[in-house]
Amino acid sequence: MTTATIVIVTRNRQSELRTAVQSALAQSAAPEVMVVDDASSDGTVEMIRKEFPSVRLIANGESRGYITRRNEAAAIARGDVIFSIDDDAEFTSRHTVEQTLREFDRPRVAAVAIPYIEPNNGTQLHQRAPAADDCWITDTFKGTAHAVRRDAFLKLGGYRADLVHQGEERDFSLRLLAAGCVVRSGRADAIHHYESPRRDHRRVDFYGRRNDILFAWHLVPAMALPLHLAGTTVNAVRSMWDAGRMAAMCRGTLSGYAAGWRALSERRAVTLEIYRLHRLLKTQSPLPLRTIEHRLPATCCS
Repeated sequence: MTTATIVIVTRNRQSELRTAVQSALAQSAAPEVMVVDDASSDGTVEMIRKEFPSVRLIANGESRGYITRRNEAAAIARGDVIFSIDDDAEFTSRHTVEQTLREFDRPRVAAVAIPYIEPNNGTQLHQRAPAADDCWITDTFKGTAHAVRRDAFLKLGGYRADLVHQGEERDFSLRLLAAGCVVRSGRADAIHHYESPRRDHRRVDFYGRRNDILFAWHLVPAMALPLHLAGTTVNAVRSMWDAGRMAAMCRGTLSGYAAGWRALSERRAVTLEIYRLHRLLKTQSPLPLRTIEHRLPATCCS
């Protein structure tokens, strides 16, 4: 029987976290529920200990960010499959974990993008496979709504820690693809993600643009790198203009180029064929596994 661990990394969002934990504990699959506190100062640790004694609590005295904390959680999780939701999200159905576990029914499926809705921004359903009669593959997943095989996650080294904040999902998904594994679009009952108003948009702007550049430096093959970097830079400028938040995005773009140059010796680009497959999935996904499987390496990392 495949087992599950739900990981929720949190920092100073006590009220939102309570809802997330309640929904995790209500899951019919009876998963392990782990809360990883990233040095909260609002009483989060005490609240979890008092109200949810069955939750596995990892309390940290120093903030290191959710990418690092999710990597640490994966190393100690007991479940075969790790589910991750943000502390401002919730499972709206008690069957979501159970339904998603059934979607790991093929060896190549190492991750599932779970359907989700952003209620504060509308009713659009994201990441849902178009039909149940096939195995639909996509290019990446949303951090607040996904599940991943623990063995595959650990074998690939987890998320790239130097990204710090944002962009880790796309980077990991491309590395999965290069290892012969895929991200499946799910059809489980949707997760609701209520984006917290307590978000530092300057941090989001900085790391968003920085990590777009680092994605290319780390993984894009040399033949495609100049054009990819040019497109990424143009898109960054457009984002700066459209958002009207130039400073942080500009600093992030420049920081990405500087960090990429310093980490040039660590560059491990994928093959041109895998890069092209990734681009195809990015523009046309989801696609049936049967239509792309011949383009994948013979074996899968999981």
